[in-house]
Amino acid sequence: MSNIAGKAYAMNVITPIRWYMTWINKVIFWVALKMPSTLKGLITLSLIHYARWVIIGRKQFPHLSERQPRETLNYSYMLFFSNFNGSWAQYVDSFTFSIPSGLDLFWKWNIRYPRSVPLTPFHEYIQFNQIQTDHYYTAYPMAAANDIKSAKLLKGELLAFDAQYNNASPDEFLKNYKALLRSLQHDMGTMQPLPIVSLADQAKGD
Repeated sequence: MSNIAGKAYAMNVITPIRWYMTWINKVIFWVALKMPSTLKGLITLSLIHYARWVIIGRKQFPHLSERQPRETLNYSYMLFFSNFNGSWAQYVDSFTFSIPSGLDLFWKWNIRYPRSVPLTPFHEYIQFNQIQTDHYYTAYPMAAANDIKSAKLLKGELLAFDAQYNNASPDEFLKNYKALLRSLQHDMGTMQPLPIVSLADQAKGD
């Protein structure tokens, strides 16, 4: 799939919003930025690389040359883009379960927004407004967000171990090295693709 690079998935969703209501969303975004605790449920989701909402005014779309016809838009638009690990459904469901009221607050003024619960209408809304990512680059496609955190921890522990047991006897070194390995088992991830994202995705490769 074009949206997938290794373990990472790129999502872009653009939804119309009544232009005279955009100021409300901007105030909501400002409050969320100043009070991160309002997004606590979202911030604690380790599968997310990042997530961002941007308001694009109906008169803010780029006009690249005089030959390009000027557009007269009836709506402004809200762009949501994010990178994450796991499947599309896992990500959307995680958002719904972690900040359902926050999602409703962010998208409330958008055209035909169905609310985040129940899940099926919300899934259909996101799917309908999602734009496929035709070109997606990631420097470390086989490393999930948790892989990066684990690698950082692993490096620190190895450096500390080397400093402490650099001059230890072979028996003492081996004993403590094995203990170190046992303590770091959960931080030794595999650098390989994830299981299939969906049966449809698997069928494309068959």
